[in-house]
Formats: sequence, structure tokens, C-alpha cells
Amino acid sequence: MKTEFKTKFLQHLNQKNREEGFTLIELLVVVIIIGILAAVALPSLLSQANKAKQVEARNNIGAMNRAQQAYHLENNNLFATTVAPLGIGIKDSANYTYTITGGGAASAIQVASINAATTGKSLKGYKGLAYTASGVSSTEVLTLARLCEAAAPGTPAGDPTSTGCATGDKDLGAGG
Repeated sequence: MKTEFKTKFLQHLNQKNREEGFTLIELLVVVIIIGILAAVALPSLLSQANKAKQVEARNNIGAMNRAQQAYHLENNNLFATTVAPLGIGIKDSANYTYTITGGGAASAIQVASINAATTGKSLKGYKGLAYTASGVSSTEVLTLARLCEAAAPGTPAGDPTSTGCATGDKDLGAGG
């Protein structure tokens, strides 16, 4: 019985040594499959990164629109002419620069245009607009906002008006 046990034990050890590791062909097949999956997923991941960068501009323009509306109510019906007085801590980033045009002196219809200019060619430009409009009665004044997205990446958004966005641009609504 001892020899039979030794024989089986040696066969088991011999078989165990043969089953260790992978062959070169098996490893190559796995590497090729991983490469194909990566090649399929990479373009999708790159477009998601650009979308995330564009969300920065949409959120910041929306915050600036809301801040302009609050500033207008608190400062004798004037809009801010720069970003700093809004007190919202929005600064230029690696992707966008933020500027305000208009604002200042009171007039019948007041407008403050907010621009998010792209610093990269693969991102869309955005523009916001904070403006006043007459309410139901002649003494009622409303502060409204609009947010527009450029039609194509690498292009700036056109100037929005109280009635809508520039031709071809996407109207993202009140934006504030």
C-alpha cells in the first residue's frame, strides 16, 4: 500500500506542476481583448470629459445670472459691471474666462450680458443675460435671466436678447 500511495502522490505533484501558469498565447489573447475594449471606450470617455468642463460654465453663468438679479434688487436697480461685486467667488479657470458687459446706469430696459469664453477649442461657449422687463402694472419691474449655449464646440455663443438666443444657439432657458 505504501508504494501505491507514493505513486499516486508523485502523480499528483507532477500533474500540479504542469497546471501552473498561462501559455504565451493565452496571455496575448487577453491583452488583445483588453486593447480592443480600451479602443472602443476611449472616445466615449473623452467626450464625457468635455461635457463635464462645459457644466462648469453653465453652472457659473447660472450663478452669475442669479447674483445679477439679487444685485439689481439690492443696489438701486443697477446691474454689476464686473464679477467681483457679485460676491460669488467665480474666477477664470483653465477652461473658461468670465466677463460682464453692460450693467451700470439705470435705463428703461437694463441689460447685463455675461460671457463664458472658451480657452480650449473643443468646448462650447456660453452667454448669459440678466435684464429687466415690465410687469403687469406699469410700476412693476421684473428681473429675468437667459442662458445660451453656442451651436458648435470652439465657437462663442451669440449675444442673447430678452426674446431668445442668437440664431443657431441653444436656449437653455432662464439660467437663473
